[in-house]
This record gives sequence, C-alpha cells and structure tokens, in this order.
Amino acid sequence: MTTVAVLGAGSWGTTLADLLARKGHAVRLWAHEPEVVEAITARRENPIFLPGCALAEGISATGDAAGAVRGAAVVVTVAPSHVLRRVVAGAREAMAPGALVVSATKGIEDGSLALMSQVLEESLPGRPVTALSGPSFALEVFQQQPTAVVAAARDLATAEQVQQVFSTPRFRVYSHTDVVGVELAGALKNVIAIAAGILEGLGLGNNPRAALITRGLAEMTRLGVALGADPLTFAGLAGMGDLILTTTGALSRNRALGVALAGGQTLAQWTATHRTVAEGANTAHAALALAARVGVELPICAQVAAILHDGKPARQAVADLMERTLKAEQWR
Repeated sequence: MTTVAVLGAGSWGTTLADLLARKGHAVRLWAHEPEVVEAITARRENPIFLPGCALAEGISATGDAAGAVRGAAVVVTVAPSHVLRRVVAGAREAMAPGALVVSATKGIEDGSLALMSQVLEESLPGRPVTALSGPSFALEVFQQQPTAVVAAARDLATAEQVQQVFSTPRFRVYSHTDVVGVELAGALKNVIAIAAGILEGLGLGNNPRAALITRGLAEMTRLGVALGADPLTFAGLAGMGDLILTTTGALSRNRALGVALAGGQTLAQWTATHRTVAEGANTAHAALALAARVGVELPICAQVAAILHDGKPARQAVADLMERTLKAEQWR
C-alpha cells in the first residue's frame, strides 16, 4: 500500500483520490474548503464538486496541505492553475525529497507562461514531475467507465512508475516522454472547447463544429511544435482524444461556458454563479502571450479571448474567423 497525497478536492481531484483509494492506496485529500473536508469526513461525499457520489473509505480529508503530503510517496497536484504555485509552496517543506510528483492540472500560468510541470519543477527542485492528462470526465471515471489517459515524464521510467500507481482495469494509463506536448494539448483544448460551446449556443451545426475541432487541433500542434513538442502527441489521447471529449461532451465545463457566452452572459456573470473553474478562460490569454513569444498565430484562441475579455460579440468572432486571408491547410 502506497501513501498518496492529493492536493485539490475539486471534481477531478476527488475522483482521482477515490480511484487511488479503491485501488488500495492510503489517500490524504487536501481541500481548500472547510465544508468539503467536513462532508468527506462525516458523510464520505463531496457535495460541492462531486455530489451524490459515495467516496471510498480509504480517503482521509484535511485542510492542512503540509500534513497531507508529509510522508507521502506520491503527491498529486490538482489545484487550479492560477493557485498551484501558492498551494505547493505551502506544502513544500513537508514533502519527502523522493516523492513522485504528478500534475493533474491543465493550464498555463498567467504572467510566467509556465506549464504546470514547469511550475512544479521550479517550486520543487530535484523532484521528478509527471503530467497526467487525457480524455477523462471526472464523473465517468468515478462511475468506472473505461477511460484511457497518458502519463508523461522526461524520464520514461518515471512515467512508468506513475502508470503503475494509477492504472486499474477501468482506468488505462499509457506512458509518454513528451511532457510539453501532453501538457500544452491539455491546456489548449479547453480554449477550443469554449469555442465549441459558443458555436452550439449560436445554434450552428455539425459543419462548423468539425471545422473548429480540426483547425483547433492545427493551432494546438503548431504552438506545440514551436515549443519543441512532437507533433504526433497531438494525434493521441492528450491531444485529439481530449479535444473531442471537451468539445462534444455534455459534462465539459469549458463547453458550457461557451454556450453561456453565446447566450449573452459575461465571464464575470458565469464565474459568480459557478464554484468550479473553467480552465480555458484562464488559458486563452496566456496561450496568446506564449504564442506571441515564439511567433505563432492562434486565430481561434484569439477570438475566444476577445469574447471572454473584450466583450466581442460571438457572431462577429465567427465571421472574422471565416473571412481571414485564404491559406494552404498545411503550414511549412
């Protein structure tokens, strides 16, 4: 039995804690919200982020991040991207030097433009970091629906260790060494999912959605290659797999945000009525800044950012995308 700390008790963090506990690991789940700690301890349920789901007995909930990681052989970070650095800083001194660190957060840090593995490497020098990503709605994983994801680390042996920690007969983990590609795909697909929700909210059909998914994948790949990623990574689980899921699935928070934006809601109005984070809203602006740094164009991300942060009408954004200068499909 391995002691695992999970930092972040949103829907995904709670689900991963449950999966690991049912596999036989001793799991300490850190939650920012005292009411979540109380509910898991008293009723084995996270009523805010995973309501109606009875959690495994092997989970102990705590509001003390340092206490959660102390002595843990594996530390899984699932805090939202904009607070990850702060959460890890509060637990760093208690963390075992040899602990496996697994990032299950998808996003790009605003300001530094660092991927989540880079944030962790800077915050926890000397510790191996693995990115866990892929098409995986939390509720369906909790329900033990067959799911496949990927664990990426610079060192294949580290990725294979994480693969063994998480894999179950219903949760298949593939190993990978392209950390940048896996993480960047997981971050950017959320922006494209917002765009997909906007199309749906505008009442548009299958033709525009197919075009969006395909051209969105081209944007993700283009930026990834510029940052040193393998283009084939974007055809895999972390790329095309997760992109299909989040642009078409009814459980996608980012897609739901897009639908609301098309209906006239602002980002501020959405945020005020939702406890969960739609990471694509944070990622859109950071992705554009990262693309500008390496001279890459992201037209879909640019229009999503304009809708989110500048109040651009959704229909005008669609029109502007369609009226861009004609180009060849493949870039050189």
